[in-house]
Amino acid sequence: MFTVAADEEGMRLDQVVPKHVQGLSRRKARAVIDEGGVFVDRARTKVAGRPVKAGQVIEVNVGSAVDRTEPPLAPTIVFSDAHVIVADKPAGLVTAPTPESDRGDLLDQLGQQFGEVFLVHRIDLPTSGLLVFARTREANKKLGDAFKVHDVEREYRAVAIGTVIAQTIERPVDGKRAVTHVSVIESLAGATLISARLETGRTHQIRLHLAGNGTPIAGDSQHGGETSRTFIPRAPRLALHAGRLGFVHPATGERMVFESALPPELAAWIARLRPTAP
Repeated sequence: MFTVAADEEGMRLDQVVPKHVQGLSRRKARAVIDEGGVFVDRARTKVAGRPVKAGQVIEVNVGSAVDRTEPPLAPTIVFSDAHVIVADKPAGLVTAPTPESDRGDLLDQLGQQFGEVFLVHRIDLPTSGLLVFARTREANKKLGDAFKVHDVEREYRAVAIGTVIAQTIERPVDGKRAVTHVSVIESLAGATLISARLETGRTHQIRLHLAGNGTPIAGDSQHGGETSRTFIPRAPRLALHAGRLGFVHPATGERMVFESALPPELAAWIARLRPTAP
């Protein structure tokens, strides 16, 4: 972040940014601006030739998109009508715009395909699975209200390192009440395949709750899932998948439930963890 100096007034945005961001060429500066990673006085600005004024505060967020050579991952559309969209997000696709970019994320892709789309909830970048989006303001409000009162079914599949028992974990996340209901699906070699049902939906809730119990999710580099002393084959990615999503349709009142199978890379890895018969 920097403030435009008096002698920089009138310069193009793509000229002044490289002056203040080490290692950023003018070409890459234009790419960052085009991706939506530059804010002028807190407003996202995507016009590289915009003249700057002395005293303006410019924030530059350089993300991986600037060096992207392949198109972003695409979701699978599970269901859509005039009111809602249910999408199955692949791991590695961000759900919504970030300070670094407002292009190529799941919300942006859906907007390009369906027109105006409203974000209802998110799942983490390395997590795969089901999300619901609204297509009208009324649907967005009703779904948002359902999430607030916890009238949405959200169940995840995860592989936790070590032995997990069925339990309800109630431990605050960021000072807020957080509750996760855990059940065991299958015991594996050095790990446990579990179902985690969210009662509340805090950031990284399942990951933090399991890590706090000493059984982090495999592949979770942020919360100890790659530094555990228990040896198991390295996970191909974060072993967390939003596999079940249920909600009341905001227009029809019908209870809808959607399920998503474990992605192939996780299913194949889990198969390697199953104890062999004697």
